[in-house]
Amino acid sequence: MTNLYLDIPVFDDFARVLDGDVYHRLPDDWWVGTSDIVGSTRAIAAGRFKDVNMVGASVICAVSNALGHSDYPFIFGGDGASFACPPDRIEDVRAALAATATWARETLDFDLRVALARISDIRATGRDIRVARYAVSHPVSYAMFSGRGLKWAEDRMKAGDNIVAPAPAGTRPDLTGLSCRWSPIKAKGDDHILSIIVQPTDDRAKFDTVVKHLFELLDDAPRKSSPIPAKGPDFAFPPPGLKLEAIATEHQEGGYFKAWFKAFYISLIALVLMKTGWKLGDFDPKRYRDFTGNNTDFRKFGDGLWMTVNCSADRSAEIEEYLHAAEQRGDILFGTHHQRSAIMTCIVPSITNDAHFHFLDGGEGGYTAAAAAYKAKIGAIGTNQTPAT
Repeated sequence: MTNLYLDIPVFDDFARVLDGDVYHRLPDDWWVGTSDIVGSTRAIAAGRFKDVNMVGASVICAVSNALGHSDYPFIFGGDGASFACPPDRIEDVRAALAATATWARETLDFDLRVALARISDIRATGRDIRVARYAVSHPVSYAMFSGRGLKWAEDRMKAGDNIVAPAPAGTRPDLTGLSCRWSPIKAKGDDHILSIIVQPTDDRAKFDTVVKHLFELLDDAPRKSSPIPAKGPDFAFPPPGLKLEAIATEHQEGGYFKAWFKAFYISLIALVLMKTGWKLGDFDPKRYRDFTGNNTDFRKFGDGLWMTVNCSADRSAEIEEYLHAAEQRGDILFGTHHQRSAIMTCIVPSITNDAHFHFLDGGEGGYTAAAAAYKAKIGAIGTNQTPAT
């Protein structure tokens, strides 16, 4: 794999996601992949929060395994994910997406939409795909996307264009490394876990001004409003996602019960190590837990701002009032969702390597519910505003 993505310099100040200089154009012959669950809002209403997140993260995991864990730009969106990749492995990626769609339908009864579009085709519309690398720790950086191209690709997918058809029945992706063993992260006292989506209208400068002040409000809190405790998340036993992990890996492990027992056994050992602090070979439980907190994607930028943050009741109300006023002025469009917990879904290629990835979402609706609120307002005002570059 031509790892042109790793040539992009990293930055560690999240406020720089608004700085156009940190974004770099990807080549015309690269591809953009998009995905989402049809009917995810209904699934969330039925309480299938963890199922939705597991399927969203499965797209990233399947593509990672297809590419041999080479670094590539991706972004998790709750009920789906988007990414970019070079052309030399595109057929492997296409096969991974098709298999993931079949797996989601046959094991969890989800209609997972997946699509691929050439960047040259996106640029022909006047949009672009520009990528930045935001470093959350020394070994892990997350991709940030700008240029309106990612949103265009997602919109075309939802309109039925560029769809990758599901693979034949029984086909399974390689989902090795996909897990969800951490306990839900509970808000303390009267705090809220707030899911926030903020999108530009036709004036990017006004959007940037609004978001800069939003950062000031959130950065004023401990850990910049990250919901992850300073000591890292708690480890649950038995893990709440044990069944989902077994469903994801049963094909590789030779059956559901073998996969379930392996996940159960590993979780039991992990519980002992987490509680005692004992090391096992190269695995240091304290280091792993610290890096879990560091490597969490609680804030991201993908043609708009996406955040899962912890706020006091007063700060949450202040943010809502501030964003509403900005929307009334026509500076932004936004959606939020309040809940009492956050949940984490993980991709862990190796427990002895610090480069493990942790995707955070609200535990009772999250990004899916915030997006539904945003779309409802769009429909109500009948706008067709196009986000600015």
